[in-house]
Amino acid sequence: MKIGPKFKIAKRLGAPVFEKTQTQKFALSEARAGKRRTKRPRQVSDYSKQLTEKQKMRYTYGITEKQLRRYVDEAVSKSNQPINLLMERLESRLDNVVYRLGLAKTRQASRQMVAHGHIFVNGRRLGIPSHRTRVGDVITVREGSKGSGLFQTIVEDHSAAGVPSWLTFDLKKLSGEKKSEPTYVPSETLFDPELILEYYSR
Repeated sequence: MKIGPKFKIAKRLGAPVFEKTQTQKFALSEARAGKRRTKRPRQVSDYSKQLTEKQKMRYTYGITEKQLRRYVDEAVSKSNQPINLLMERLESRLDNVVYRLGLAKTRQASRQMVAHGHIFVNGRRLGIPSHRTRVGDVITVREGSKGSGLFQTIVEDHSAAGVPSWLTFDLKKLSGEKKSEPTYVPSETLFDPELILEYYSR
């Protein structure tokens, strides 16, 4: 998915939706911008709020409008708790799992890893970033890729604390497993899924 200037998009949305904007530099820039804003901000419509939250979700996971619409439709039709199912589907994407395991520093990098054939699922190469992983799936780095520049510094750079509880990761083997389905934790997201569902229910 082609994305425009990331700093401008993040500033417009008011959230560090890209990894490169999750920095002190971006936070200071936002703080300075806040001081320059007028004391009486303009009224924001419900539609505008919903649209902003939808864009935050899209850019966070790097998915297209069509993909997000499909995830939302599935969540609404298949569950009486659509928010939980929507977040479960997004977090279960193979590119996101590779990112969550710490094999890539950004979701964009993890998508490229998957698309270029560096990642195996249950011993089989999968080149589809949107592939839905399931409980029990074992995600590994292709043996021939372990010596590439992509993974040479992972032992020094990897942070075990960053791996969520629904995943396990063996740093020596560069192998992870999905132990359970991910759960939605509101405090860990940059967007409001409820407003996103409202946007698509119009």
